[in-house]
Amino acid sequence: MSQFEFKMPRMGESITQAAIIKWFKGVGDTIELDEILLEVATDKVDSEVPATVSGEIVELLYKPNDVVDIGEVIAIIRTNGEVPEPSSRAKKAKPTEKGKAISERKRKPKPKTQTAFKVNENVYISPLIDSIARTHHVSYEELARIPGTGKEGRLRKSDIMNYLAEGRPFQFAQPVADSSGFKVPDLQFDKGKGKIVEMDRMRQMIADHMVFSKHTSPHVTAYVEADLTEMVNWRNKVKSGFLKKYNEKLTFTPLFIECIAKAIKAFPMINSSLDGKKIIVKDHINIGMATALPSGNLIVPVVRNADKLDLVSLAAATNELVVKARDGKLAADDTSGSTFTISNVGTFGSLMGTPIINQPEAAILATGIIKKKAEVMEREDGDQIEIRQMMYLSLSFDHRIVDGYLAGSFLRRVADEMEQFNQKRKI
Repeated sequence: MSQFEFKMPRMGESITQAAIIKWFKGVGDTIELDEILLEVATDKVDSEVPATVSGEIVELLYKPNDVVDIGEVIAIIRTNGEVPEPSSRAKKAKPTEKGKAISERKRKPKPKTQTAFKVNENVYISPLIDSIARTHHVSYEELARIPGTGKEGRLRKSDIMNYLAEGRPFQFAQPVADSSGFKVPDLQFDKGKGKIVEMDRMRQMIADHMVFSKHTSPHVTAYVEADLTEMVNWRNKVKSGFLKKYNEKLTFTPLFIECIAKAIKAFPMINSSLDGKKIIVKDHINIGMATALPSGNLIVPVVRNADKLDLVSLAAATNELVVKARDGKLAADDTSGSTFTISNVGTFGSLMGTPIINQPEAAILATGIIKKKAEVMEREDGDQIEIRQMMYLSLSFDHRIVDGYLAGSFLRRVADEMEQFNQKRKI
């Protein structure tokens, strides 16, 4: 008999941690190779993890809701095969400080008194802190209340883990009054009565992420109207042939992404994020597509290196991601690494929208419904009223990084790329 150390597997590029949602096996149970052992969550994607060996479960080192580093030993399985003895790290894994911190947090009652706090002005939300905070439903506002021990008062992993272990003492705290004497009012609203619907885990994460974004970024939204007549006519003319030739549906999404990628190359600062007092201008263009799931929740699969893909590849990539989202088969890599996001609110019949920035990006573009309208067109023989295919575009941008000139210029460039579509283009 040998004991096998089962480790938290790699979930995708840049993923450093995962939260355990559920164990499907308990201590003493037997498990077969490739049988599902547990379910884990990374950001918005839940994944089932199969066993890599057959044997008997000897020990489960973490509990549901624990956040575990990728590569950490999470279970011990007794097998008949030739496998190495578990390392000393695995034997000590059960009482890890992280496990203790989270377990103790669950046992500690939340403080009944409201403690005063001062806002951490230097709060910087790294991807790791962001992941931990969303796992435990800690908002940006609450993170700003945690004293940071990092350089220049920045928040470190140990700060938030200690805060969780202490029972989140500032969760319901009121801020110390500033010189104006202002305090956040503790309003008691009458929320009414009715059917109670529990928010599922993804809806809670979406809610936290939206509040995160609004709290962090000063949102400004700009609008333009674009004439898509040439693009609409071309697509209607070639979509059947496109499907027959490439076995891919030609929706407007890859056409929009193509135009946006060109505009980003012309205005690269829109493809950036903020790191403290430094702006990171991304060297790749990965377009996130806000996509509605059958459950009504929202997810953002990513088209990587969109500027380097031709229309056929863009169509194939967007179609594949939409199908994966609909079937609940998106992997962690499919939803990570976006540098700019688009949201097609027109799908639901909306004329326009004011989207919330997908952190830590600098901007997000919403496309409205394409609608026939009577427009005054300048022709050589004078102005004429014509029926045109019109669409509103709205760009929400982070005013810390992007000013009105850049936002307006970029948005106008996207509209120009759409309006100047080559109707003679071959498929």
